[in-house]
Amino acid sequence: MTADQHYQRDLVLLGGSAGALEVLQQILGGLPAELPAAVLIVLHTSAHDPSGLVRVLGRYGPLPVSAAENEAPLEAGRIYVARPGRHLLVRDGSMLTSAAPKQNRSRPSVDALFRSAARWRGPRAVAVQLSGSLDDGAVGFAAIDAAGGACIVQDPADAIHPSMPRAALAVVPGAEVLPGKDIAYGIQNLLAERIEPIPFRPDTDLITETDMAEKYAEGGPDRRPGRPAALSCPDCTGGMNVVESRGVVHYTCHTGHIWSPQSLLAAQQDKVEEALWTALSILDEQARVYDVLAGSNHDLATGLAGHHQRAAAGEIRQAAEVIRKHFPDIVLDR
Repeated sequence: MTADQHYQRDLVLLGGSAGALEVLQQILGGLPAELPAAVLIVLHTSAHDPSGLVRVLGRYGPLPVSAAENEAPLEAGRIYVARPGRHLLVRDGSMLTSAAPKQNRSRPSVDALFRSAARWRGPRAVAVQLSGSLDDGAVGFAAIDAAGGACIVQDPADAIHPSMPRAALAVVPGAEVLPGKDIAYGIQNLLAERIEPIPFRPDTDLITETDMAEKYAEGGPDRRPGRPAALSCPDCTGGMNVVESRGVVHYTCHTGHIWSPQSLLAAQQDKVEEALWTALSILDEQARVYDVLAGSNHDLATGLAGHHQRAAAGEIRQAAEVIRKHFPDIVLDR
């Protein structure tokens, strides 16, 4: 592309979680059949049958909807939906599906899609962050913005779950904020704009992380992004690095799990709850063993009289009671 040429955006990325399906129906219903862009959708879903979501979304609007296919070309006027258990990625003019480790406890992950599109399509992309919990998508949203792409956020006041839209606005405060009913119109306006060429070179960390997702089956790159952090991955317990780009922070482990701050805190909290339940279970078991030993006057194995064993069981139960008493504060106060 020469300096006097212009281009138009030709890739739309829609990402969301809880509450996003409702607004997606509005968006797809408002897009025209001649849309001059391919549309990629990532929704956090536990469904094992990708055809279910494809059928639901295919009822709304004139654009054909299909499940994403590895290495298939991106065609304008078509909608591609991430498959359950596979990241949906972009590489130049094609899409990829990847079984790389989860990002923010999700596969597919909105962040994985946004980051790959930032690397390969840069200013030609339009990223849309929809309703959802926690902060998946925020780091990738910032990468799209840094690459010169356009950013739309569902108005948090309009979202069933506003956490993901708020997280996106925290890292890209200049993003266009629209209620669900206006997002299709906003997308069409951005696709119609003629854009001046914007030089963009993805930074080394972005290249490395997208390579980790793309080339997971090949072992990924030798280099790891960021710098060491005194943290372990909640999913695999591996050491993690902290990655910071333009003031936006996230974490990645050596196997490829990637975490945004809110998602990492939620995963750590789950580990705390799991550890507390384990501690309570073991304490209860110890108390029961002492109860059994206290059934005789004197235990030859421990050399303790029955009343000492009953006292030990009581002390253990008191310790368990302390944990139970404060359990709600520890687990629920986030």
